[in-house]
Amino acid sequence: MEDKAIMQVLTKRYPKNCLLTVMDRYLAVVRNMEQVVMIPSLLQDMQPSTHGYQAQTGASDLYSYFTMLKAIRMDVEHGLLPRQEWQAKLAGGKADGAETEAGEMEEAEEERVLGHLDLEAQFHLHFASLHHILTHLTLKAEEVTRRYQEKMGQAM
Repeated sequence: MEDKAIMQVLTKRYPKNCLLTVMDRYLAVVRNMEQVVMIPSLLQDMQPSTHGYQAQTGASDLYSYFTMLKAIRMDVEHGLLPRQEWQAKLAGGKADGAETEAGEMEEAEEERVLGHLDLEAQFHLHFASLHHILTHLTLKAEEVTRRYQEKMGQAM
């Protein structure tokens, strides 16, 4: 089934390192993960493998990865929340004036630093970062799917 999802992506014929190819592959792998993982709670307390990577802080088990990967898929497919909603979500709806002011000061400093870079350099920096992150997340989605299938195979 995973091959079918990947094959659908590959029929679009984007260049291999094209951002659209990486995004399509990520979306297909996460959709496959969602179809395979019928009981997500089985992923709780299953630790992600750390071979080749450091375990991501904030994602303590494969269930955390599963929910994070699904949330990111929604953002990729439907767009980002407006900035104010995103900040409220991060702060848990409890953002006080000091946190907002500190965030605005940090944003102003970031804009000042980025202002020194030309737009093409900024684009390449963010493009490369997004490409790397999507590739890493795709590998994590494949790991969640594989580990779930291994666990289900052991349960039978």
